[in-house]
Amino acid sequence: MKLLAVVINYRTAPMTIEALRCLVPELRALPGSRAVVVENGSGDGSLEALAAALRAEGWGDIVSLAASERNRGFAGGINFAVRPALEGAARPDYVYLLNSDAFVAPGALRLLLEFLERHRDVAICGSYIHGRAGEPHETAFRFPTILGELIAWVPLWPFTPLLRRHAVAMPIPTRPQAVDWLAGASMLIRREVFDSIGLFDDGFFMYFEETDFCLRARRAGFPTWYLPESRVAHIGGGSTGLLDARRPRPAYWFESRRRYLRKHHGAPYLWAANAAWVAGFALAQLRRRVKRLPNPNPPRLLRDFLLHNLLPRPAFSPERDGARLADSPRGG
Repeated sequence: MKLLAVVINYRTAPMTIEALRCLVPELRALPGSRAVVVENGSGDGSLEALAAALRAEGWGDIVSLAASERNRGFAGGINFAVRPALEGAARPDYVYLLNSDAFVAPGALRLLLEFLERHRDVAICGSYIHGRAGEPHETAFRFPTILGELIAWVPLWPFTPLLRRHAVAMPIPTRPQAVDWLAGASMLIRREVFDSIGLFDDGFFMYFEETDFCLRARRAGFPTWYLPESRVAHIGGGSTGLLDARRPRPAYWFESRRRYLRKHHGAPYLWAANAAWVAGFALAQLRRRVKRLPNPNPPRLLRDFLLHNLLPRPAFSPERDGARLADSPRGG
C-alpha cells in the first residue's frame, strides 16, 4: 500500500463525511492509497451514518470503517487504525492523519507526498492550516520549555522579542522549513518513523500527543517539516473547550501537559515549568488589571491549573470523567 489516510470520528459524522468528500478524490489520484475512518465509540448513530454514506457515495472500495467499542482519544484512535495496518501484509509506505473537521484542498495531499519522496531525509511533514474564511491557524510549533511557559502570557511586553525564539507558537512559515512539531490536522508520516519509535503514546488522551510523537521522532533522527503550499481548511478545536474563553479548559489538556513534561524532562523540570506558568499568568493578570483590560482567559484557569498539578488525578478516562469530555472533532 502506498498511503493510508486515518480520520477519527467522535460524534461528528456530518463533518467526517464532508471531510471524506474532499479526501477521497485525492486518494483516487494516488494509486495504492486508502482511508480508514475510526468510529471512536460515539454511541450516537455515527457508525450507521458513516456506513450509509460509504454506500451512498460509492466509497467502499477506498474507505473502510473501523469501529472502536470505546472512545480511545485521539492518539488511541490513530493507533487503532495504524497498528493493524503496520502488522498486515500490505504495509503502507506513508500514514496520513486528517482531522474530521479538516478539508483538503485539491492537490494538497499530493504535495505532501511528493515533498517526502523528494526529501528522503525528512520523515514528517504537514500542511498550512486555515479557517473556512481563510484566516491562518497556528500549527507550526517549537517544543515547550520553561521560558516558553513564562512568555506565553506576556506576548506584548517590551522584553518579549528577546525571548521570542522560546515561544511555542512559531510565526507561520511562508516557505518549507523544519519545525519542532506540527498539529495533527494534516500530517503525513513516513512508515519508517513508526518502525523506529513505535506508535503514538495513547497515554495522552488528547493534546500533546503530536508534540510527544515529533520529539521522539526528532531524537531518533527523523525531522519534521512544514509545507505551506499544501493547504487544508480547518474548523478548529473550539468544541474541545480549549479555544472558547467562556468554558473552562478541558481537564485532559492539563493532564496531557503534565504527562509530556514529566515524561521527557523529569519531575524537577515539570515543577520549574509550572512555576514559570504561574509567574507568567500572575504578571499578565496584574498588567491586565492595571490597564483595565478585559479578561481573555477561560473561567477558573489558575484554580484548575493548580488543582491538576498539585493534586494530579489518574489519567483521563472518558468512562470515569464523561462529564468533562467535550464533543471533539479531533476524536477525543
